[in-house]
Amino acid sequence: MNESANFFCASYADSISRTFLFNHLYNFLVNLMSISKFLSGKYEIIRLESSTLRVDVAPAVGGKIISIYSKALSKEFLWTNDALELQSYPVGTSFDPFFFGGFDELLPCDLPEMIQGIDYPDHGELWTLDLNYDMNSNELRLFKKLPLSELYYEKIITLDESEPLIHTDYNIRNDAPSVRNFLWKLHAAVNIQEGDQIACFVGKAEVADTAYSRFNSLEPFTWPIIEDTDASIIPAKNGTMDFFYLYEIQKGEMSLISEKEDSKFAIIFDTKVFPYLWYFASYGGFLDHYTAVLEPATTMPISVNDAIDLKQCSVLLPGEMIKTRVSVYAGSLNKKS
Repeated sequence: MNESANFFCASYADSISRTFLFNHLYNFLVNLMSISKFLSGKYEIIRLESSTLRVDVAPAVGGKIISIYSKALSKEFLWTNDALELQSYPVGTSFDPFFFGGFDELLPCDLPEMIQGIDYPDHGELWTLDLNYDMNSNELRLFKKLPLSELYYEKIITLDESEPLIHTDYNIRNDAPSVRNFLWKLHAAVNIQEGDQIACFVGKAEVADTAYSRFNSLEPFTWPIIEDTDASIIPAKNGTMDFFYLYEIQKGEMSLISEKEDSKFAIIFDTKVFPYLWYFASYGGFLDHYTAVLEPATTMPISVNDAIDLKQCSVLLPGEMIKTRVSVYAGSLNKKS
């Protein structure tokens, strides 16, 4: 056999070997992916699991994510209220006294208010809805038409095969016969400890409401320094709280970083869809809770009617749709997200 033939045979064998190894690795990773169901009290929980993460979702409670657990770090990233059991509530229930935590979403408002002739409940209508769902071996789809706003809401959740990443693909469509102005806000309550840091790429910030803040100034400031304090650093539980709007976003990522635990929780998003960040944190000042809530938002300020006047809210004409992907990294600080 000549040298050319030998080279061809060796190259072919090497190609076959690499293909075999790739397929073997792919099948191994796929086999580590699973979706299952179990009951928490009377509520069905869908569990998505990969080699790195375990994620629990409650379809009957607005599609809330109630757990994001890192296997490598043995760490639960999401904060939940130990004083409450998971449960659904009737439309119109006040949100704050029954704040369970986890990863909620607010749609189509935050405040209870009349918007375009429709009387919307506190924190919107999504969080109290029992969502429809279907699933296959590697994805969970949750969907529902919101009865008041007539917005069709759909999200498809998948886990990365090898990295600690959750991908959620959203479709929000206006099925109403008229235009809809609204707020859509992610609402992830995370576990915190003193010295953790909120990391985001923004130019400006302002206190949203001094009644919910340890700071008195309402003037815009360059994040994160306000009143000679670095507001991005989590203090000890001291009976205070923070509530900020952050804007002039330079990169679509909002994170909680823990140097002590070598961990990072990051929400990665499209700034064209979510041009604002809200940041609420209770250091014991709100119902004695100790948590931070990361909130990429389509809208600023809190009142949708005010945001309409400022042209700072989501707008969909009849039949129009928002399509976007949001990813969550929940893993080691020293691993690139």
